[in-house]
Amino acid sequence: MKKFIRSQPVLVIAAIAAILTIPIVPPDREYLGYCNTTVLIQLFSLMTAVAGFRSIGIFDAMTGFILKKAGSVRTLGAILTLICFFTSMLVTNDVALLTFVPLTILIFKNIPDEKSRILTIVLETAAANLGSMMTPIGNPQNLFIYDKFGLTVGAFLKTMLPAGAVSLICLISLSFILPKKKCFAAEKHGSSIPTKKAVVYSALFVLCLLCVFRVIPAYVCLAAAFFTALIFDRSLLLKVDYALLATFAAFFVFVGNAARIDGVSSFFARIISGREIWTAAGLSQIISNVPTAVMLSEFTNNGTDLLLGVNLGGLGTLIASLASLISFQFYRKSEGAQTGRFMAVFSMINFGLLILLLGFTYLRNKII
Repeated sequence: MKKFIRSQPVLVIAAIAAILTIPIVPPDREYLGYCNTTVLIQLFSLMTAVAGFRSIGIFDAMTGFILKKAGSVRTLGAILTLICFFTSMLVTNDVALLTFVPLTILIFKNIPDEKSRILTIVLETAAANLGSMMTPIGNPQNLFIYDKFGLTVGAFLKTMLPAGAVSLICLISLSFILPKKKCFAAEKHGSSIPTKKAVVYSALFVLCLLCVFRVIPAYVCLAAAFFTALIFDRSLLLKVDYALLATFAAFFVFVGNAARIDGVSSFFARIISGREIWTAAGLSQIISNVPTAVMLSEFTNNGTDLLLGVNLGGLGTLIASLASLISFQFYRKSEGAQTGRFMAVFSMINFGLLILLLGFTYLRNKII
């Protein structure tokens, strides 16, 4: 039990919060409307498709090709940072970090430079969190808000592109801190990618996009994901992050009940109104941006400001975005890890970017 609590703290908190509200708001028919099944289906289907891509080595092949171009530590760090930024737009920030941080640790075994290793991993983490905010499928909170508020692609991009462009410039600039010393990335010789599975998983991914953009119904996407895994690789069903799905379900119950408690509802509505960006960014530092998105969504009609707030709020503390914990866990367990130095660099870079991007957003809103 202790191990489960340590590994899934957000799920445990969400479950406790939901259970505590049940005596106040006894179960009734309105409970059936709490759960956003479309978002859960989209998450399940996307995770299945991405697990399929990882299982056939597509990400390894892509990375291996690009790393051949790196000749210095600075170039290597910049490449890895850009890879995380752009791939997270399509495969989520979690998957980008799960794929590329272990590779970074492996590469730096041949580069005796701990400062550069730490900075590279920190930049990758920030890049994954910032890149993922650029698309509706980049992270769970985007999927939720995009569906909850019925946003259009145009409205989504208009909200996120300016901050995304500034964040990309900042990340590229920060990569110049890395030294220009020569490095060598050993070439990996892997097995060839099975064409049939690559086509099938690509088709499933396209179906997921069509579902997100409301072209096809969610149940079609769910059936496609389930039968694809059943036919081509049943182990994919075991690789889905069911804890994340359960966390969403628990928060749906908690938030649904909280919205029906007059005192709670009026308090949050009063606090949040006109301050969605700041409230979301601040609360994300404490409970992370995914539950913040679910919680605050019931108390505001301003979906675009909430979207921007929870995404920028993924910067800052280590728990502001749970994806950041992935990077920390990988680094902490690596040989020669200096966790104190990692936390210092992580905090300096993340809070620096958070302050800069919030300042940019404030000035932009003033001008517009």
